[in-house]
Amino acid sequence: MAVVEAAGEKEQKVILVGLTNCKESFYALDWTLRHHFSGEAKPGAAASKLVVVYAKPTPSSVIGFGGLGSVDILPFIEPSLSEIATSVIAEARELCVAKTTGEVVYEVIEGDASTVLCDAVEKFQADLLVLGSYGYPSIKRTVIRSVKDYCAHYARCNVMIVKQPMQEN
Repeated sequence: MAVVEAAGEKEQKVILVGLTNCKESFYALDWTLRHHFSGEAKPGAAASKLVVVYAKPTPSSVIGFGGLGSVDILPFIEPSLSEIATSVIAEARELCVAKTTGEVVYEVIEGDASTVLCDAVEKFQADLLVLGSYGYPSIKRTVIRSVKDYCAHYARCNVMIVKQPMQEN
């Protein structure tokens, strides 16, 4: 999206980072903070707004479709999912506070990650969606539906997939 000037002011760029509970996801957040929010903004550029979204899975998606005893364990799944969401946002907040002084919006939205992220792009009118890469081989990506592939096709903004560098042994 181009920067638009209205009455001498530039439109603020919105960068949305989609998080999961994994190191690759937090690497993408860290990369975004270092490259877009390090205080080394280009002269005349408006400061960007950062939005961090965690797509909290629904209890039924975690246990699958039905089965004996699934209704009995549903009440135990929800608190665990909420606890994970709280810890992911707390870790993201810690990283953001350490790396930037700007305002950050944190959201936990329940649902399928692909849909949640594409809807969040619309809601916040994001210019860029940043996602981490697990580095799955193509066969595994074919078997499990890739959130990144879905977002790259359907998000109404640019999508950046940040890969964590390979570690040397």
